[in-house]
Amino acid sequence: MTSPDAAATAPPPRLLSLDAYRGAVMILLAVNGFGIATLAKDTDSAFLKWLGFQTSHPEWVSHFRLVGFALWDMIQPAFMFIVGVAVPYSYAKRAALGDSRSKLVAHAWSRALFLILLGVFLTSVRATETQWSFANVLCQIGFGYPFLLLLAGRRLRTQMMAGAAVLVLNWLAFALHPVPAANAAAAAAGELGKLPGFFGHWSIRTNFAADFDRWFLNLFPRSEPFVENSGGYATLNFVPAFVTMLAGLICGELLRNETVAPAAKVRRLLLGAAGMLVLGVILGMTICPIVKRIWTPSWMLFSGAYVTALLAVFYWAIDLKGWKAWTFPLVVAGLNPLALYVMGQLSKGWTLAQLKIHLPDFVFAGASQPVMEAILPALVFWLVVWWMHRNRIYLRL
Repeated sequence: MTSPDAAATAPPPRLLSLDAYRGAVMILLAVNGFGIATLAKDTDSAFLKWLGFQTSHPEWVSHFRLVGFALWDMIQPAFMFIVGVAVPYSYAKRAALGDSRSKLVAHAWSRALFLILLGVFLTSVRATETQWSFANVLCQIGFGYPFLLLLAGRRLRTQMMAGAAVLVLNWLAFALHPVPAANAAAAAAGELGKLPGFFGHWSIRTNFAADFDRWFLNLFPRSEPFVENSGGYATLNFVPAFVTMLAGLICGELLRNETVAPAAKVRRLLLGAAGMLVLGVILGMTICPIVKRIWTPSWMLFSGAYVTALLAVFYWAIDLKGWKAWTFPLVVAGLNPLALYVMGQLSKGWTLAQLKIHLPDFVFAGASQPVMEAILPALVFWLVVWWMHRNRIYLRL
């Protein structure tokens, strides 16, 4: 029998639904949308074209038909949200093992620095010089992670006020930034990413975050001056994206709260998701467009609603109902997300080339070629993390 003192200091049990949720996101990312977006380019099938849209990023505005979205746009919000959900569990584990608050803070800052440097490294893999760019997901997590720890364990009201303050300040920075005179004409002409009227403050490459990057990124050594990000992504995305992680932190603390019944936790998650969706849509229709590529406050709320609702579904099905048998492939991926991500970034092309050498030609022939080119390398990577799981090898920070 475990003594009360041992139980009090024992690391918290893992949340299987969180591992499965993380794994689902990582597998979707690893298979690159199953190659459907490429397959859909040369088809007349309305269904395939819809699937192709779901596995690619919209050009700028990230919602349609009021509450519609592209699934591919939800991967990064889900990834960052899950980071927040995991914080109460990971730091409870470290505290149970005897880590002091100062040691937890030091770990957060070292982890953040490593993530930022790893993000820069992966961005630079196929370049001829270091690409000092911080818009990728690892850098975005790294910038926000230490500040997330500052709010861990605080009162819910404090956390929500901090999140609201960050979103309001972000909105003000964009809303007060001057809009180029040519923007209205570009919007009227239908130029992609150029928004009309007041929404012009959030147009592609002429917004506050884009101008910040034209200053900030040119502080780093580079052979040519930084002018713009071709997709419109920006370093300062991490500011409102931090609130996405904060939403995850709040949900993680709810799930760890043993005084709340499991069914009540599901209800609270779904109510929170509904509230964020309503508020996000209202903001998106009035004062702030829903744009994932610059993580507008309305996008944080809009996407946060869906990723929170999905957490509720996973928690209800796996931890509450006990439907666990189907989760194994997801959990394997979810326990080694960093390994899976790095393999995909570094060796997908090489792995695909080796598969084409050793597998029969018919495997990659015909209309299904882009699908096979997406799925088979991902299957190899999953087998690697499965082997790592069997041998209890986990790449963690």
